[in-house]
Amino acid sequence: MATLSIQNPTMADVAKRLDPNGQIAKIVELLSQNNGILEDMTAIEGNLPTGHRTTVRTGLPQPTWRKLYGGVQPTRSTTAQVTDNCGMLEAYAEVDKALADLNGNTASFRLSEDSAHIEGMNQEMARTLIYGNEGTDPAKFTGLAARYNDLSAPSGENIITGGGAGNDNTSIWLVVWGPNTIHGIYPKGSKAGLSMEDKGQVTVENVDGQGGRMEAYRSHYKWDLGATVRDWRYGARIANIDVSALNDPSTAKDATMALIELMIQASERIPNFGQGRAAWYINRTIREKLRLGILNKIANNLTWESVAGKRVMMFDDIPVRRTDAILNTEAAVS
Repeated sequence: MATLSIQNPTMADVAKRLDPNGQIAKIVELLSQNNGILEDMTAIEGNLPTGHRTTVRTGLPQPTWRKLYGGVQPTRSTTAQVTDNCGMLEAYAEVDKALADLNGNTASFRLSEDSAHIEGMNQEMARTLIYGNEGTDPAKFTGLAARYNDLSAPSGENIITGGGAGNDNTSIWLVVWGPNTIHGIYPKGSKAGLSMEDKGQVTVENVDGQGGRMEAYRSHYKWDLGATVRDWRYGARIANIDVSALNDPSTAKDATMALIELMIQASERIPNFGQGRAAWYINRTIREKLRLGILNKIANNLTWESVAGKRVMMFDDIPVRRTDAILNTEAAVS
């Protein structure tokens, strides 16, 4: 079977997209996700063509108590340099020209394809921002989980464990975004964010695997992004949250109340919220439990607030954002 017919829209796909008037219908993306973390992340141009090199202070100078006529030895702070790389996420969309030109809806049909590709790239980028690990997948960038995944590491001080075991756990993240705390990066001299280039009409070679050609419309999508944790103290992970306990009616109430206590602990790990823009990140399972918690008034610091005309969940006056990229199948952090 030709590869193109698998990866590209077919006549049946077009038929499904037409409304009764023969126009391209608005498509409801059933696979669309809510990943607020991408909207919040501070993005800064890197100082390297492939990423960003950060100087991190690892130790403070030790002052000296001096008596009259006593001497003071000069001291200095200690620093280390950390290099974070960007990943290059790309995709091509190709659609048969004759197919796209049906009923004169070329632009609308291509727009429906653009929406699907943009959603797919958003989902992949959000997953990588959470779970990316250059050590196991060198093409990607290293996200948050790989940096907060060892209780014995220095950053382990900001990992609070919910006590879960096995592989049915999830996490809650608290991040303070800022140029001196935690932020996204894009390569030096490049554009920030997702870009789309309309390649127009092209001739696709070997379209059927037998040397045939086809006229098609092609779009190219590109998104270069990485992440830098300049100061790990400005991120906190509540790991090992037992999803089974949250979903079990006999333990759900206590497990939900435990979330509030864990979030208080995580909040106290942050040195100074004035250093950037703070937000909580949870998946839909945790959000459901917290919404029920508001309904049952389990905590005064878990509320609904109006922000820019929208109702926003808040905990300790920090917005709580749904991020569907966070899994319910995390292995226990130890």
